[in-house]
Amino acid sequence: MNQRIAPALAAGIILAASASWAAFDPASTHDGDNLAAFVSAHVERTDAPPFSFNYDGKPSSGFIGKWAVTSKTESAGTKTLKTVVYSDPATGLRLTAVFTTFRDFPAVEWVIRFKNEGPAATPIIDDVLITDVRFEGWPEGPATLFRARGSDAVRADFGPIEDALAAGADVAFKTRGGRPSDAALPYFNIAGAGRGVMAAIGWTGRWKAAVRRPESRVVGLQTGMESTHFRLHPGEDVRSASMALLFWKGDDRLDGHNLFRRFVLAHHTPRRNGKPVEPPVSSGISFGGPPPCELYNCATEGSLLAYMDRLSQFGIEPDAYWIDAGWWESKVSFWWDGVGTWKPDPKRFPRGLKPIGDAARSRGKDFVLWFEPERAYKGTELDREHPEWLVSLPDNPDRIFNLGDPKALNWMIDRVSGLLIDSGVTIYRQDFNVNLLPYWKTMDAPDRIGIAEMKHIEGLYTFWDALLARVPGLLIDNCAGGGRRLDLEMVSRSIPLWRTDASPCEPNGEQGHAYGIQLYLPISGTGNCDPRPYAFRSAATGGAVVVSWEIDGASFPTSLAREAIAEFRSLRPYFLKDYYPLTKYSTEDDVWAAFQWDRPEEGDGIVMAFRRPLAVEPSATLALRRLDPAADYEVDFSDYGLVVIKSGKELMSGLTVKIPQPSGSLLIKYRRVR
Repeated sequence: MNQRIAPALAAGIILAASASWAAFDPASTHDGDNLAAFVSAHVERTDAPPFSFNYDGKPSSGFIGKWAVTSKTESAGTKTLKTVVYSDPATGLRLTAVFTTFRDFPAVEWVIRFKNEGPAATPIIDDVLITDVRFEGWPEGPATLFRARGSDAVRADFGPIEDALAAGADVAFKTRGGRPSDAALPYFNIAGAGRGVMAAIGWTGRWKAAVRRPESRVVGLQTGMESTHFRLHPGEDVRSASMALLFWKGDDRLDGHNLFRRFVLAHHTPRRNGKPVEPPVSSGISFGGPPPCELYNCATEGSLLAYMDRLSQFGIEPDAYWIDAGWWESKVSFWWDGVGTWKPDPKRFPRGLKPIGDAARSRGKDFVLWFEPERAYKGTELDREHPEWLVSLPDNPDRIFNLGDPKALNWMIDRVSGLLIDSGVTIYRQDFNVNLLPYWKTMDAPDRIGIAEMKHIEGLYTFWDALLARVPGLLIDNCAGGGRRLDLEMVSRSIPLWRTDASPCEPNGEQGHAYGIQLYLPISGTGNCDPRPYAFRSAATGGAVVVSWEIDGASFPTSLAREAIAEFRSLRPYFLKDYYPLTKYSTEDDVWAAFQWDRPEEGDGIVMAFRRPLAVEPSATLALRRLDPAADYEVDFSDYGLVVIKSGKELMSGLTVKIPQPSGSLLIKYRRVR
C-alpha cells in the first residue's frame, strides 16, 4: 500500500485523524463489558469454549459439552488462571485448556494441550482452531481489519494493510514457510464503530487466520495452525498455538493499538531487575575484509579486543558489544558452512570467547553472541557426530536440528548454556535462515500431519526457557532471517534487535518498517551505518539500534556518533509509550514521514519528522495526536535551538515544521507547562 503523500503536504494539508481532540486516557479505552461477555460465553461456560476441532470426523461443538469436565481457578499477581480439563471416556483423549485473564488489562489468553491417556492410538484429530468465535452484537456501520505485512527482506516489510469489513466480507491470511512473521504479522485489529478487538497469535510456526462479517451485527474470527490431521500414540501429548484478545473501546482505532502496546510491555516483554528490558545500543566489533573474510570469520581475540578499545578511545560507548556469525571452527571460508559446530575456532580464539566476555563485563557492557542452533551444515560437528538428530532433504546441504527429539534438545541446552556461561554472554542472539515446512513434511506420516511442527516448536520454547533459567539475567535477541519469528510466544521471551534483513542501514526503508511494526510491538531494532541525524534517527524509531561504525579514518564523524548515542538514550523512554504515525504510509522517496510518541502520564512527548531525499517541499503541517486541547505545551525544536509555547488545540490543529534540505530530519520535544 504505497500511498503517496507529497501532494497533501505540498498544499499544507493537515493529516489528522478522528478523536484527536482529547488527551489519551488508557483507562477509558478498557472495554470491560465486552471482555466480560466473552469470558462468560467461552470461559465460564465449559460447553462452548473459544476453540474447536474435529475428532474422528465429528466437530467438537457436538460433543465437547458431553465429555467429563473438571476445572480449577487460581490467582498469580495481576492474573487469574483457569484450567479446564476435558476427558473422553471412550478413547482416553484428554484436552487441557488454560485461560488467563488480567486485572490491569481487558484481555484474555488461552492455550490447549491434547494428551492420549488411552491404551491405543486415538482417532484422527484435525482442523484444530485455537480460536473459533463470533462476536455477536457488533456495531452497525463500517468496520475495518487493520493488519500488517511481515518480514520479507524488502522495503515494504511491516507495511500496514487495511481490509474493509462490510457485511459478507471474508478475509483470510496466513504466514508461510514455517516462520510466524514471514510475510504476515500475527497481530491485527478488528475495529468497528466505537469498539474493537486486538488479536495476537502465539505460535512460532505456521498459522492461519480468517476474519468474517457474515452479517452486519456479527464478526467471526478463526485462527490456528495451518495444517493439523493427526492421531496421538498412547501417552503422547502436544500443545496448540496460543491466542490473546484485547477488547478496547473508543472512536480512534489507534487507542486499541496503544492499549495493546502497553499490554505487551506489561505482560509479554522480557524483564531485567523487575522492569521491562531497556533496549540497547549495540555495536559490532568486527567487520568484513578481503577474501577469505566473510562477516566475522576473520575475527580474532586480538582484533575484537582492539576494536572495543578503539571505540572507547573515541568516547563511543554502546550498551553492548556484538559478535555475529562466523566465530566457530570451520574448514571453509563462508560463515554458513560452519553452522552446526558450536565451538569457538581454537586458532582465532585459543582461550575461547571468555576474554571478550570479561572485557565487556569490565566495561559494564552486555556481550551479544550469534547462534543458529536449529540448522547444521553438512560436514559440521553435528552432521558428523549426531546425524540421527538431523533432518535432511535431497541435494540440500542444510540439515535441521530436531528440537522435538528430547535427547537432541537436552544436548543443545547443555552445549549452548555452557558456552554462554563460560564466555560471559549476556545477550543470546538466535537466528534462523531456513524454511522449516519442507523438513516437517518429510517427518510427518499421512496420519501425523502437524506433529513434527508441534514438537519442534514446543522444543524451541523449552530450549529458550532453559537458557533463561540457567543463565541469570540473560536476554534473548530474536532474529530468524530478520524479524520472521515475531509471534506473541517469542516476543514474550525475547526482543528483536534486527527486525528485517532488508537493505541494512537504508534509512528510508527503516522509517517504513517502524511505521508498521510500532503499531503492535513497542520494541524492535535495526541497523545503522551512519551516525548523522537523518540516518541514525531513522534507525532509532523502534527503540533499539545496532551500529556498524567502522572508525577508519579522519572522515568518520566521531562527535556525531557520540551525540547520536546520547540523544538515543535520552529518547529511549518515549519509544516505549504511545505511538502515532503523523503521515500516511509510503515506501516512496519523494515524501515526508513523521511519528509521534506521547507520554500522557508525564504530559510530554516527542515528534520525529523526516524529509526524504526526493521530497520537494521544505515544510509540512503535522497534526499532533491525543493532547489536552486546553493545556499549554512548551515545544522545543532541538535542532534549531527554538522553544515556543503552543496550546494543545493549536498543536492538534496542525504544527508547521520546516526541514530546509532533503534527507533531513527534525526532532521536536514537547511538555505540558500549564
